[in-house]
Amino acid sequence: MANLILRNLQKSYGKTDVLHGINLEVADGEFVVFVGPSGCGKSTTLRLIAGLEDASSGEIEIGNRVVNNLEPRDRDIAMVFQNYAIYPHMSVKKNIAFGLRTSKLSKPEIEARIQEVATILDMVDLLERKPNQLSGGQRQRVAIGRAMVRDPAVFLFDEPLSNLDAQLRTQMRLEIKKLHQRVKNTIVFVTHDQVEAMTMADRIVIMKDGYIQQVGTPEQVYRTPANIFVAQFIGAPSMNIMDGSVTDGQIMLGAAALPISAAQLAEGTMVKIGIRPDDLVIGSADPLLQGTVSLREPLGPETLLYLQSDMGEIILRAPGVNPPEVGDVIALGASVGNIHLFDAETGEALI
Repeated sequence: MANLILRNLQKSYGKTDVLHGINLEVADGEFVVFVGPSGCGKSTTLRLIAGLEDASSGEIEIGNRVVNNLEPRDRDIAMVFQNYAIYPHMSVKKNIAFGLRTSKLSKPEIEARIQEVATILDMVDLLERKPNQLSGGQRQRVAIGRAMVRDPAVFLFDEPLSNLDAQLRTQMRLEIKKLHQRVKNTIVFVTHDQVEAMTMADRIVIMKDGYIQQVGTPEQVYRTPANIFVAQFIGAPSMNIMDGSVTDGQIMLGAAALPISAAQLAEGTMVKIGIRPDDLVIGSADPLLQGTVSLREPLGPETLLYLQSDMGEIILRAPGVNPPEVGDVIALGASVGNIHLFDAETGEALI
């Protein structure tokens, strides 16, 4: 196992800058997930770590050695791709052993590693099968096994669950998380799915346009987002964002004064006020706003309600039993700890 450090990592293709000085430290044994929309630079970062592309500037350090000038095979990493990249004419056993083809291990040592990995991944009974006899999840486990058998310092996963159906994705998320808890290797995982990031990561790295927006635990990025982008990218449904202002020393949401100090903000300052759908309370004694239910989405234990209000469309979670009907006018409140303030111009968090 090893730590991973990125220092002012930059990447350009001609005159197009893709990464703008990425700085990050990943601790030994940590599970870090890069997440962001398409084109944000997360996969490019992973490919630079793997040595599949050269950095324009900056340093990549793995296990206390700078690896910028090392070939991928010399970086002590293993990568699992979005497509399984397993050989259809080889058995599961031979596919897993392929990762050791250039090693100096003896045959008994190779056999022992294959059996160990197959046991961890629950694939002992599948070793003699061909890939066309396996399910999608089993094929992905073969790809993971081929990476594991090399016992690398760092595992790199490039959207490995994207080709799986919803149920299988959930299963594989759990399997990869359990795998990390068992083997304790350093893992860098790339995905565009914020649910994968929230459920799997020790820390999440949220990217946009080649910049890191925030690094933190799932709880930190959900509860204390650094800016509006993070606030709306993390969480489903995304955070409600409404216009507010500082008037007479108070932060106003329409006609309602928020119970938040405006001492550090100048009179007339425009702000954005964010409240997550989970944090809105129906029938509050001290309502912040009200709206008319325009749409309901029943989800069993809960119902998503879409309200039309003076602040625009508002989304909230309601109980699944006897939720308000379409056309009902309801008042909404929120506790002070669940109200987020952002600068209206920069989008950066104020409190």
